Amino acid sequence: MSIHSLIQLLVILEECREPEGIVGELAQVIHSYGFQYYGLLRHLKATEDPISLMFAGHWPEKWPQIYISKKYVLTDPTVRYLAYAQKPFRWKDSLTAFRKDPHHRRMEQMMADAHGHGLKDGYIFPIHGRNGILGNMTIGGTPVDLSPVEISLFEALARKAFWRLLELKGEAQELEEVSGVDTRLTRREMEILQYLAEGMTSVEIGKRLKISNHTVDWYMNGLQDKLNAKNRQHAVAVAFRHGLIT
Repeated sequence: MSIHSLIQLLVILEECREPEGIVGELAQVIHSYGFQYYGLLRHLKATEDPISLMFAGHWPEKWPQIYISKKYVLTDPTVRYLAYAQKPFRWKDSLTAFRKDPHHRRMEQMMADAHGHGLKDGYIFPIHGRNGILGNMTIGGTPVDLSPVEISLFEALARKAFWRLLELKGEAQELEEVSGVDTRLTRREMEILQYLAEGMTSVEIGKRLKISNHTVDWYMNGLQDKLNAKNRQHAVAVAFRHGLIT
């Protein structure tokens, strides 16, 4: 398929007046690029059923049930990485990002299980609103190498399809207003938040990250402001509620 087909689809999605039309056009272009599977869904939190949040998608037979029954959402590195990804990424890159994580072995097992079901490689395109991550589109199956331009166009398609479907369902404004919390956190803020959730003190976090405990406190003050939290414990609770940490 050519880049022209991706640009053309952006125009078609704007003109579609039925959700089924948007889903059909999107699926056709995704499959024509060599991807067997895809999903367009709202942002996933560890407590939610991924199937109920999906606008559209096609997955290997039984994989959604396996994903839910094995609680893979708790160890899925792509879901974890989505919490602070600012741009599209390849599935395998999320696993590499957590190579020092204590749950890395479980992440590897989850990815190996996905590979065994035909989900060998793919990409994820985060969809952001004013207050952070709102959803994503994932495409995959047999490995396909996309050019930087194609990745940018797929990212634009993900956003366009996501918002058009919300508009046609009358839910676009409601989703943007659902949170007054700023969830756009930096990687360092995410690290500190994760360690805080594990019960570590400022001194312990500082030693782990090789920064002073005063610097940790400075980051924590910023985090509390962003999350509208009264104290550290409240910040952790808010972060869990918004799916920033699992």
